[in-house]
Amino acid sequence: MIGWSWAPAGIDDRKDVRLLTELLAERPFLLADGATGTNLFEMGLVSGEAPELWIDSHPDRIMALHQSFVDAGADLILTNTFGCNQRRLMLHDLQSRARELNRMAAQLARAVADKAPRRVIVAGSVGPTGDLLAPLGPLTEEEAVAVFAEQIAGLREGGAELAWIETMSAQEEMRAAARAAASLGMPYTLTASFDTAGRTMMGLAPAALPAFTATLSPQPEALGANCGVGASDLVMSVLDLAAGANGTPIIAKANAGIPQWQGAHIHYSGTPAVMGAYACLAYDAGARIIGGCCGTAPAHLAAMRLALDQHERRAPPSLEAVVAALGPLAQPPRAEGAEPRRRDRRRG
Repeated sequence: MIGWSWAPAGIDDRKDVRLLTELLAERPFLLADGATGTNLFEMGLVSGEAPELWIDSHPDRIMALHQSFVDAGADLILTNTFGCNQRRLMLHDLQSRARELNRMAAQLARAVADKAPRRVIVAGSVGPTGDLLAPLGPLTEEEAVAVFAEQIAGLREGGAELAWIETMSAQEEMRAAARAAASLGMPYTLTASFDTAGRTMMGLAPAALPAFTATLSPQPEALGANCGVGASDLVMSVLDLAAGANGTPIIAKANAGIPQWQGAHIHYSGTPAVMGAYACLAYDAGARIIGGCCGTAPAHLAAMRLALDQHERRAPPSLEAVVAALGPLAQPPRAEGAEPRRRDRRRG
């Protein structure tokens, strides 16, 4: 089911200001927020329940999570909408509410950001559809554009200032999401998850992402890496991204270590001290927007804020320096020509 027609830019009279670009011109770095899903599990979300359902049922908890990240020092918070597109919501028979739920989620984040003692950006989280695009899967690129446009329209209506396109793997889906944002006049950023031996599960290497985004019009406000497998691996991805970015700001949003089962719950191994070290290494590697993904709690983010505020940028780190500070790579890069292994995942 697609069932929603999208309009080109000009759906309203609002003129989006490139706030991200403006703030980066004033500050050496911006601190993005931490995890959504894994923190909501700590707040009572049960296994199999979509975090997006809480937009309607527990808005107070969503706002409390946003507030905890702002209190920890975040300059940018993501809406609770990673899987809030029509294709994902079909799993819960909520596809008809996609635009409404995105609008509501953006309003929740906007209410928190507007009360902050400093300027806090509200970024609308836009994750993958969960489908492969044709010819490998059932979704055409035009259908994907419509799915993403519906979501981004709701985010924009609710007060999101940019579309945060994240955890992407396939270039075709990245292009569809970027086209959707552009059609609505919405600034956007783009991050990929290099979670398969140093590449996305569809085979895209970090060094190839800047060249791909150069083909998009308009190009993203920033590009980078999120999620993946561990902080060490992500910092190495940032080094490759920065080498070819030609001045485009780089995003780093790593998981808080490696997931480990402790009884019936998943625990991430990264301590606040380790995440503080990661933040500084990511900054040295070339990232200007730095946050955390799965497992990153407000305590981790507060440690990252403190570490970055006390840190002066150094030369890009070596692999040895990254491993010494953060531990070994979880997935060393695979040899050229090796086939990637597809797996399902959602950003935490």
